[in-house]
Amino acid sequence: MSLSQIPENPPLNEEIIATLRRLVQEEAQSLIGEKIVEFVRANEQRAKELSLLERIIRVEEELKALRQIEADRFQAINDRFVSLDKRFEALLREIQAHFEAVDKRFEATDKRFEALMREIQARFEAVDKRFEAMDKRFEAMDKRFEAMEKRFEAVDKRFEAMDKRFTMLQWTMGIGFSFLAVLIGILKF
Repeated sequence: MSLSQIPENPPLNEEIIATLRRLVQEEAQSLIGEKIVEFVRANEQRAKELSLLERIIRVEEELKALRQIEADRFQAINDRFVSLDKRFEALLREIQAHFEAVDKRFEATDKRFEALMREIQARFEAVDKRFEAMDKRFEAMDKRFEAMEKRFEAVDKRFEAMDKRFTMLQWTMGIGFSFLAVLIGILKF
């Protein structure tokens, strides 16, 4: 049937046009509603992913900052060792100069030489004590690093638990939406 064969009945044509408009409106509303729901779901998932990514980035930046702090600490300790080495070398040079002076005046300065030896011994003992103190500091630092490693492991476990929770939540939401879609489909029939 072509358009020329449609009878020229204005009330009937207006009724057909009104019915067509109503049908088109209903279909458009249902399609727009579905598209809006799909858009909201997609954006919620993206927002969750972005939130997780931001958290991961913050944790990585904090870890990077902690690594830098520890590297700076190690550098400071290394600089202290270098300084101690220089002091020790300067002390050895000074002692050597004293020994040469003592050798030249050995007979006249016997008592002074003994006092110098006691002073040197005290310095060596002080240096030994410093090295022992430094060893204790290194042991304490090792314990701190072990504690930090345990903390990082705990954080890793928390992230794994969160990942499991998000996976379970995704499955639950997927099953729920599937159930709702099936239920709506059944109810429409």
